[in-house]
Amino acid sequence: MSSDYASQDGEPEDDVDTAVWDVVVVGAGPAGASAAYAAATAGRRVLLLEKAELPRYKTCGGGIIGPSRDSLPPGFELPLRDRVHAVTFSLNGRLTRTRKSNRMLFGLVNRPEFDAALVEAATKAGAELRTGVTVTRVEQHGPSVPDRRTVAVVLSGGETVMARAVVGADGSASRIGAHVGVKLDQVDLGLEAEIPVPDSVAEDWAGRVLIDWGPLPGSYGWVFPKGDTLTVGVISARGQGGATKRYFEDFTARLGLSGFEPRVSSGHLTRCRTEDSPLSRGRVLVCGDAAGLLEPWTREGISYALRSGRMAGEWAVRIAEAPDAVDARRQALNYAFAIKAGLGVEMAVGRKMLTLFERRPALLHAVLTSFRPAWNAFVKITRGSTTLAELVRDHPLAGRALSSVGGGGS
Repeated sequence: MSSDYASQDGEPEDDVDTAVWDVVVVGAGPAGASAAYAAATAGRRVLLLEKAELPRYKTCGGGIIGPSRDSLPPGFELPLRDRVHAVTFSLNGRLTRTRKSNRMLFGLVNRPEFDAALVEAATKAGAELRTGVTVTRVEQHGPSVPDRRTVAVVLSGGETVMARAVVGADGSASRIGAHVGVKLDQVDLGLEAEIPVPDSVAEDWAGRVLIDWGPLPGSYGWVFPKGDTLTVGVISARGQGGATKRYFEDFTARLGLSGFEPRVSSGHLTRCRTEDSPLSRGRVLVCGDAAGLLEPWTREGISYALRSGRMAGEWAVRIAEAPDAVDARRQALNYAFAIKAGLGVEMAVGRKMLTLFERRPALLHAVLTSFRPAWNAFVKITRGSTTLAELVRDHPLAGRALSSVGGGGS
C-alpha cells in the first residue's frame, strides 16, 4: 500500500476508510486537473495521478476560446503568450483575407505552462498529486476489491490505490476509456511544430492567427503566435499520413517558415466518440480526450476537456457518496445525460459542419471572409457568447443549410 495511506508519524491509520480516496483522477491534463479541482473544492480526498513529470509538452495549438475561459477556476490567471485580434483565412494558400476585431477574440497559451497552472489550482484546492505513475488498469470486482463501493486502481509497479470513484482523463489512448468501453468514430492526424523565429517575423504575426483550409477533405492548417515562437500545424483524417505530411511541408514552405529549425516537432491522433459511446462504468467516469469529447470540425479539445472535467469531478463526488451500486449508477447516468445534453449537442452540430466543410470548403471560406454575419458568428463563438449549436437553433438559414447535409444527429 502507498505511503499516502500512512499517518504523519509513519504508522498506518487504524480506520480502514483513510486508506480509500474519495476520488482518484487518472491524467493531469486540463480534463483531469479540472476534475480534481472540482472534487477537491467539494471537500473530498482527491488523488491526481500523472504518468509524466510536469511540466510536459503536448501537441496542441493552445487556443483558449470563451468556453475554455469561462470554465477555469475562479481567480485563475491565464498564462497568455498572445491575444488574438485578427484572423487571416486562406483556401490552400489562395484567396487570403484578414478579418479584424477591436476586442480580443481568444488567447494563446503554451500547454506546459497552462496545464501546470491548472494542476497547481487543483493542489491548492486540496488534491494530492503524484507524477511518474502509470495506471495499468482499474478493477471493480475480484480479490483486489473489498466491497462494491470501492474501485482498485492498479499501478505499473504493482501498487494498488483504492477509491470510491475514479475519473479517467488519461488522453485519447485512454486505458480507463478502454475499461469503460468508449467507442470512437472519427480519428484525425495532427502534425505540429514549435518554431522559434526572429523578432521581425514574430512582430508580423503578433495578435494574428492564420487558418488555412487545406487540400485534403476536412483538413486545415494554422499558425498561432506565442511571442518569439510560432505554433504551426495541420490536421486531416487518419489514413492519409503521407498526404498530411506533404500538406504540412507545403504549408510551412509557403509561409516562408521552412528555413527555421523547430524546437519541437510532433504528431498525435485526435479521436471523437460515437454518439452512443458510454461515459461511465460502475464507479468509473471518463472525460475529455479519454471520453472522445472534442469538437469534430475544428478538433478543438481544451474547452471540452475543461467542461467535461469539471462535471466529471462534481459527479464523481456524488458517486463517492453513493451507498450502493444502484445509487452510483443513477449518478453516473446523470453525468452522462449532462454531457450529452450540452457537449453532445455541440458535437452533433460539429459533425454536420465537418461534412459541409469536407464537401464545400470554398463555400465556407467565401461565407466567412465575405459575409459579415458569418464573421460576427465566428466572433461570438470564439468569445463564448454563443455556441455553434445555439446559432443553428436560433438562425433558420443556418439550420436549413446544415439540415441539407444530413448525418450527425442532434
